[in-house]
Amino acid sequence: MSQMLTAGVRWTIYDVELLAENEGTRYEIVDGELFVTRASNFKHQQTCGKIFRQLDVWSESTGLGEAIPSPGVLFTESDNVIPDVVWATKETLTVMLDEGGHLTGALDLVVEVLSVSNLDQRRDKEAKLKLYSSRGVKEYWIADWRSPKLEVYRREDNQLKLVETLFSSDIIISPLLPGFSCTVNQFFPV
Repeated sequence: MSQMLTAGVRWTIYDVELLAENEGTRYEIVDGELFVTRASNFKHQQTCGKIFRQLDVWSESTGLGEAIPSPGVLFTESDNVIPDVVWATKETLTVMLDEGGHLTGALDLVVEVLSVSNLDQRRDKEAKLKLYSSRGVKEYWIADWRSPKLEVYRREDNQLKLVETLFSSDIIISPLLPGFSCTVNQFFPV
């Protein structure tokens, strides 16, 4: 469950640093708007774990990159998000990690798992899609554990565009992930 706070105020990472820490609360800023999200649904977390596991096993076997669960990504002071799962090549990580160990730019693949609330779904399908598109993310997956389905957006003409919607028995492959292949149902809890 998420809520957008104080419309009209432009938030930055420095403002968020002043907020009290609440365990299980996630603060994200998209285009200066603050989104506060509480701990996710159990099936949401299971889906995140299964997607991470598939990407991580493939990454370990190929050595081409790394999957990371729930990293903070600091695009700018007013664009700071925490995707559910990301994957990046070793080269991308070399360029995108700052001295403090923070990710600071467009990763190769970003995955968001839809939450239950309509506001969370709009954030992932609209605000974050626009952010990832404008910042140069190469591929964006939106996973919906309720359907279950996976929407795949790829960079075309300098923006992320929906290229396919996959369901349980469909196979996911990606030009970013040579040799990666699994059925979509492997991403979702039974």
